[in-house]
Amino acid sequence: MSFDYKRLVKFEHNLGAKDKKVRLYSGIVLLSVSLFTASVLMLLVGLVLVGTAYSGWCPAYSSLDKNSLDQDHTAEVADVAADADGQ
Repeated sequence: MSFDYKRLVKFEHNLGAKDKKVRLYSGIVLLSVSLFTASVLMLLVGLVLVGTAYSGWCPAYSSLDKNSLDQDHTAEVADVAADADGQ
């Protein structure tokens, strides 16, 4: 497995809807907990999670060539195909 810097700087959406929700909710929880515990690390991780959820792009996913957007799209296509077969 080789690391490709060109993939890392290519800003393409690679987060699906479920992944965005998980990142957004966990980021909000970390941000709120960091306010009460005064933890800078939790604050930074929470900001990164909320930022990636908002933008729909994760640099770590880009560098590893991972894409959760395809999984959601594949599930939607399968649901539409199943509905069409049922009619």
